[in-house]
Amino acid sequence: ERPVSLVAAGEIVHIPTSPVITDTMAPNPKLTYMDRVVMEIIETERMYVKDLRSIVEDYLAHIIDLGSLPIRPEQVCALFGNIEDIYEFNSEYFEIYTQYCNNYPNSVAALTDCMRCKILAKFFRDRQAVLKRSLPLGSYLLKPVQRILKYHLLLQEIAKHFDPDEEGYEVVQEAISTMTGVAWYINDMKRKHEHAVRVQEIQSLLINWKGPDLTTYGELVLEGTFHVLRAKNTRTLFLFEKMLLITKKRGEHYVYKTHILCSTLMLLDNAKDPLLFSVIHFKRPKQPHTVQAKTVEEKRLWSHHIKRLILENHNAIVPPKVNVMLPKPAKRTNRNSKGLYVLMFLFHNITFRKTKEAKFITSPSVIQLQSTNVVFLMDKCYLH
Repeated sequence: ERPVSLVAAGEIVHIPTSPVITDTMAPNPKLTYMDRVVMEIIETERMYVKDLRSIVEDYLAHIIDLGSLPIRPEQVCALFGNIEDIYEFNSEYFEIYTQYCNNYPNSVAALTDCMRCKILAKFFRDRQAVLKRSLPLGSYLLKPVQRILKYHLLLQEIAKHFDPDEEGYEVVQEAISTMTGVAWYINDMKRKHEHAVRVQEIQSLLINWKGPDLTTYGELVLEGTFHVLRAKNTRTLFLFEKMLLITKKRGEHYVYKTHILCSTLMLLDNAKDPLLFSVIHFKRPKQPHTVQAKTVEEKRLWSHHIKRLILENHNAIVPPKVNVMLPKPAKRTNRNSKGLYVLMFLFHNITFRKTKEAKFITSPSVIQLQSTNVVFLMDKCYLH
């Protein structure tokens, strides 16, 4: 049987699918498959700790001892992060791994900066040669990130060949749950860190913006460049948790055009063109910003998140009587029977007119919209 390759943060872990592994992993033919997976975890853990020791003692300590290299203390901190904490780690908490993973982009940037200096570049090459290492320092600095994201994959292999009725099965499952949670948490922190860096970059490139710091509008959810309807221009949209920012790209910069808070945002899905959609401030319905997505999937993604954020930014609670009025989902017999219903509770006096795209049926407190592909989302709006 062919081996299965498990991928964790760019590192491939080969787990054979048959009881026969390799000669180095199977000196005893009586060992079970699970025994060999456990052996692999122990052996790779031993090598991992050895690599950590090399970073701390052979590189970090050596740089500190020399004291004559043209490398600043802040560069050393960025380059190695809290690698000493990870090396000495023997508790059940993983915050130090999160800290290291979050700092890893800074480590890469610091190492890149060091390699631009001829003296430092020669030092790292000579140090690698003296230590007889096949890999450069950068590869070793990546290992803590790779390792913490690999544990749950190895544990899952154990669970596949562990009898649920056997003693210790619940311990393995608990370990899988813990390490999966750790991997998810670190990936989520890494994603948030990358988004925060991107928001700072956007802020530095934004021209004519008079508003507060962009971080006050929550996380960056989506960004993309779209063609403008009936024009050769494009608009770059940044969708934050609390605001949609519309800009025009000019070289490396973004020129501010307008912004709409998600609490005042409307979305119009064009019935004729599957790639078009419009975003509108509910108090300025005659000033839509109509853009064209590159693909149907891109439009679907933006529509989904815009709808979600519009609803999340409304504090009103749907009255109980409204739930009774909401239409029940009907079975669809074909693609042309997509009846979409929106119940909108208006706290502003808004008058609607019939258009080619939708027919409005009004009542004193509720407006019901039924059409094929048109969805309006506005102040105090709820989707069924």
